[in-house]
Amino acid sequence: MAIHRLTAANSVLVVIDIQDKLLAKIPAAASLVRNTMFLLDAAKLVSVPALATEQYPKGLGPTAPEIAKRLPGECAAKTAFSCCGAAGFLGELRALNRPNAVLVGMEAHVCVMQTALDLLDAGFLVFLPVDALESRAELDKQMAFTRMEQAGAILTTAEAVGFEWLGDSAHPQFKAFSQLVIERARQ
Repeated sequence: MAIHRLTAANSVLVVIDIQDKLLAKIPAAASLVRNTMFLLDAAKLVSVPALATEQYPKGLGPTAPEIAKRLPGECAAKTAFSCCGAAGFLGELRALNRPNAVLVGMEAHVCVMQTALDLLDAGFLVFLPVDALESRAELDKQMAFTRMEQAGAILTTAEAVGFEWLGDSAHPQFKAFSQLVIERARQ
């Protein structure tokens, strides 16, 4: 069995459908937002690109403002549940030439799972920080994690992803990242 490792150079962060109208129905919305902001801030520190999508923004509204302000670009609008159904998304992801996709967002059993399965099928390795993924119902989320893991996705946590991106306490961004860890623990 191959050991798959994340590095800042081989990763991309994909933020899936963290929109206010959907967040209102997520019991653990605050945790999802906190852990996604943490990963977006960590990604910026170590130059990991981030892509984002919005599910039917005309009806579900825009990305939550605290997430949107951390995104380096526009969110791809989609009606397909998989991000791969958004115009240009898969091409943009492939153009980054990074084999590891770290998925965050919601809902785990719908848009995240369908994206994960499509990305696995397209040859990407998929990493799932489980504390940055949510669904309205816990059972749906847990079954999605099981199915995605059985399909080949790798379960992890937001903090573990950040430390993997750094790789070493001698990394020039280690102190800044450590501050993110401390701030996240205070929230």
